[in-house]
Amino acid sequence: MAPPAPVDPRVALRAGIDSMLGDPRFRSAFWGVLIVDPAHNDTLYSRNADKLFLPASNMKVVTASVALAQLGPDFRFRTTFAALGRIRDGVLHGDLVVIGRGDPTVSDHMMQDAMLPLRAAAESLAAHGIHRITGHIVSGDDAFPDANIGYGWDWDDLSEPYAAGVDELMFNEGYATVTLRGAAHSGGAAHVTTTPIADYPVIRSHVATATIAGGSAAVAPTAVFDAAHGDLVVNGTVAPGDTATLLVAFRDPATAYLYGLAGALRARGITLRPQPVIPTDDATLFPSSRAMPVTTSPGSRTVPAAAERRDTLFAMFSPPLREILPALLKPSQNQIAEILLKTLGLEKTGVGSADSGRRVVASQLTAWGVPPDQFVIRDGSGLSRHDYLSPGTLVRTLSTVEHDSAYQLFYDALPIAGIDGTISDRMRGTAAAGNVHAKTGFVDRARSLSGYVTTTDGVGLVFSFLCNNWTTPVHDVEHVQDEIAERLASMTLGAR
Repeated sequence: MAPPAPVDPRVALRAGIDSMLGDPRFRSAFWGVLIVDPAHNDTLYSRNADKLFLPASNMKVVTASVALAQLGPDFRFRTTFAALGRIRDGVLHGDLVVIGRGDPTVSDHMMQDAMLPLRAAAESLAAHGIHRITGHIVSGDDAFPDANIGYGWDWDDLSEPYAAGVDELMFNEGYATVTLRGAAHSGGAAHVTTTPIADYPVIRSHVATATIAGGSAAVAPTAVFDAAHGDLVVNGTVAPGDTATLLVAFRDPATAYLYGLAGALRARGITLRPQPVIPTDDATLFPSSRAMPVTTSPGSRTVPAAAERRDTLFAMFSPPLREILPALLKPSQNQIAEILLKTLGLEKTGVGSADSGRRVVASQLTAWGVPPDQFVIRDGSGLSRHDYLSPGTLVRTLSTVEHDSAYQLFYDALPIAGIDGTISDRMRGTAAAGNVHAKTGFVDRARSLSGYVTTTDGVGLVFSFLCNNWTTPVHDVEHVQDEIAERLASMTLGAR
């Protein structure tokens, strides 16, 4: 009797995926899957590949790819420091103006210490012989004139670091760490500190030291901004000797930068007025009204009219985009993505708005052969619930990047299964570990995984797994996505 004919690995793959996606647990779910071998123009599997899905952070695949193509891997963000007033005998008789263009790297994440670039600025100012500033430290030029937050972001997220707003001056990815330490005994006030800078945001603490049975705090601390005064009001209790940590998005990212700079200047021995930075109370939710230059007043975010001379002192430059991409893609950092979107608009159209940026992205996707009805772009990070991508759009984008001279740095910047980034704990101990390079995405009822995998016989595949509207635990969705990726890594496609 003749041995049974070997099963075509493509047939087995399709049957296996159909079985997983057809599980009754996913009766309400909407799945989109596309797996291709771009080198041989071969589609191994397709389901709803042209349908639109909420992509969550898979939007960053598009943002990063277009930024790499349009800005180039050596692009750097520039921050310019200028004097508005005369410098005489080491004294700047006027304002120090900081002209930002969105540098996202002034952060603990990128620099290990967010204050390092600001200390470098203070050193440069001292090198120019300035040891005293009589005026204010102000932000100059409104490079990002629209809303600080993205269109369609969830209001419930806006106090969280991952939903911090972005502006032309950014500090520590838009958030502060507030640490509360309980007194030695119940009844005492908790000690409050903020980092990376001690004096912003301004804290109004009502946190006391108290315990209940078991030694824990009675009321977990919470923080909310006082809309009338701009202070961060912290309430709750901390157990004696215990600590609690809150991560709080800055209400105004540019003001945070200026406070940090003021601290660096003082530490360098440069004398400032008692209140060199006055909170700008910039509107986070709505477009800026700072379109026309006006005379400077305390806390003004604009610079005086052009008739008053502004002398450039020096400029500072960020690390190149090639070093920023891993900080964006591996941890799925939202603020870098939003800044890149606005920067695309600023660099390519002259207007640093999300609307300008998304038009640049749409034009690039169309040039790459993506049909216009295969994407809807409202932000750069995927936090918006008005973003839509098809699996086909993501696969086309990833396949196109493979032909870019900077492909290797993009590939290396993606999370690696079982190794790092947002899939460091997934697919461990399988053929996918160290093999799959892919971007995750997760918002409520949307879970995504798109990227690259190599089969056992060396065939490079590009894939996109999108799932929306499930009711089962999210782990079930992740398990299916990981199982498909593991099968791709383990399969042998044979002669091509």
